Amino acid sequence: MDILAILQSDSMAFLIRQTLLFAVPLMIVALAGVFSERSGVINLALEGIMIFGAFVGVLFVNAVENAGWFTTAYETLKQVPSGKAAMDFGLLVQTQGFALLAMLMTAVACCLFSMLLAFAAIHLRADQTIAGTALNMLAPALVLFFVRMIANQNTLNIGGEASSWFMLKESYFGFGIKLTRTTKTASMGFLGKAFIDQVYPMTYVCILLFIVMAIFMYKTRFGLRLRACGENPQAADSLGINVFKMRYAGVGISGALAGIGGFLYATTTMNCSSNGDVAGFGFLALAVMIFGNWKPLNIALASLLFGLLKCVSASYSTLDFNADRIYEFKELGISKHVYNLMPYIITLLVLGFTSKRSRAPKAEGIPYDKSVR
Repeated sequence: MDILAILQSDSMAFLIRQTLLFAVPLMIVALAGVFSERSGVINLALEGIMIFGAFVGVLFVNAVENAGWFTTAYETLKQVPSGKAAMDFGLLVQTQGFALLAMLMTAVACCLFSMLLAFAAIHLRADQTIAGTALNMLAPALVLFFVRMIANQNTLNIGGEASSWFMLKESYFGFGIKLTRTTKTASMGFLGKAFIDQVYPMTYVCILLFIVMAIFMYKTRFGLRLRACGENPQAADSLGINVFKMRYAGVGISGALAGIGGFLYATTTMNCSSNGDVAGFGFLALAVMIFGNWKPLNIALASLLFGLLKCVSASYSTLDFNADRIYEFKELGISKHVYNLMPYIITLLVLGFTSKRSRAPKAEGIPYDKSVR
């Protein structure tokens, strides 16, 4: 067995690409939970906010499609692989610009949606677990209500090629273009197939956003004040920090990030559709956050682990690392149901062994009362 050949195989490139596809939404939503809980508010509503974010993002893309703003650019890009059109990077930037604009609209909408949790938890001093659960129940019902109004069905869909609208392809850069029936230009190679071909630039935008927001939390004055409100709000208040404002800010940032994660999941995994469901990724993000001990680096590693397991469970029957048409995972004879359960079982096992060492913010879940010292 040639280890180097396996590491450079198409299956390995596919595995890396799909792992990022599953891991990055989980990563950004888990960081959303960190912002809220570091401020002192338990955000169990991540699932509901993801569902709402997926809906808002898909609705925006749907509106852009119906307006015809997007069609011309994408139709031109589709002709590049056949040689009927030259690559125009301006058009590529235009299509990705729509994706970024959709992410921005989603972030704003979900920030406002998360204010329901903030108002209940901070102003009304309601039980934060119940408030988060209420939002998780409200979001899918609200989304399905609007989807039925807009599309007269249970799923809001975009065009059949919606998943390709925001996807990079090696042909856009002059690679892998079919010249004749038997010949085509050279491929991008392993790194290109793993990190560029059939990859969504939104994925890398979210990775960059994850890094920036992690630095923002731990290396800025705002981040220090936010964390102080989740550890000892009385001490923070005595230093002139407005605990209520900081907690509202923490929940708002949490909502924006969770919404972006929901739209990314809908685009990359659900073919840019919204049906009031994100397959429990919001709750998995909570598990990853606890597993990562509320620390961004640990959260990133935990997300990659889950993303890898999820990728294997979804595509185990097609992974051929030796290019000999022998599918190693399929040959093991293990039931597909075991593979489907594997990511969740391992997550539960890891949580069981690591939860005792996890240290949550001391004041999370406790409504702040200025009269109590």
